Amino acid sequence: MTVTTADRIAGCLKGIATGDAIGKQTEMLSPEEVLRWYPLGIRGFEGRPGTIIPRYVGNSKRQWLIGETTDDTERTVAVARAIIAERRVSHETIGRELLRCTKSVHPSVKSLWEFHQAGDPMRIASAHDGCGAAIRVAPVGMFYGSDRFDALVNGAREASISTHGGSLALAAAAATAAAVSAAIDAASPDQVLVLAERAAGEAESRWPGPTAPTFANAIRTIQENLTDLAALRPTDVALRCFPNQPMTIVPLALVLATTLQSAEDAILLATNIGGDSDSVGSIAGAILGAMYPHTVNQHWYEVVERINDHDLVAMANELARLRH
Repeated sequence: MTVTTADRIAGCLKGIATGDAIGKQTEMLSPEEVLRWYPLGIRGFEGRPGTIIPRYVGNSKRQWLIGETTDDTERTVAVARAIIAERRVSHETIGRELLRCTKSVHPSVKSLWEFHQAGDPMRIASAHDGCGAAIRVAPVGMFYGSDRFDALVNGAREASISTHGGSLALAAAAATAAAVSAAIDAASPDQVLVLAERAAGEAESRWPGPTAPTFANAIRTIQENLTDLAALRPTDVALRCFPNQPMTIVPLALVLATTLQSAEDAILLATNIGGDSDSVGSIAGAILGAMYPHTVNQHWYEVVERINDHDLVAMANELARLRH
């Protein structure tokens, strides 16, 4: 059966949303805490969709629901809407769409809080090196083909700088956009990873930070750390590269996406590792969903659509028509 560009973009968006919603169940838990909450591990949505995730009952910021997507998907959709509206990647239009987002806008998430407090779609952040830009940048990779290298790197920055201006954040975003684009073009896993490393290096060269470029090296280090494992088990991966800071979160997602062959498998692995599980799950799910659309769990996606009403397939069709 022929897999179309629209199929790959839809698989990418579905991978993002399902990775986000499944991963939210264990976000910021240690591997030990994951097993304390879920003694059998995460096997999908653990509970009735639409009810509160048990560990968020009574949470003062937000009582997240089983099947609900987070700001990761909300802001990915915002970037996609901006690109579809403008037929280009525009910092101002993306900023305007991002200001309509409401999830995780509180002082403890400084990058988002400062942007929303300023209320300026033209704002350019001068700091923040977290992965918040990388987790929303996939639509840039859907819009530009993998042969449009400069456009991918510049577009990743345009989609990032409303909230994230740090060199590492821009490198992570460029790497993710490039990986998504290569995956949609049916590149091999090795080719996907090589382009991601190249984009990260180019971004750090164009917008350097206070230290020497390090992001591409972080990808290679995690790949080397996992190569000699007989199997990728959550506890073993967590011991070697627990995803709780910028130099492990996106690099781990990229390595999982180019090592495994199933979006569902990568999302479950990321979720059972813990840490920034929704970010790792959504980025790995995006790339693998583009490479192997049939490996996205359709039941999970149906739950996500029922709870969130994203209409991602229609969005995928629009982006496929614009891809160049």
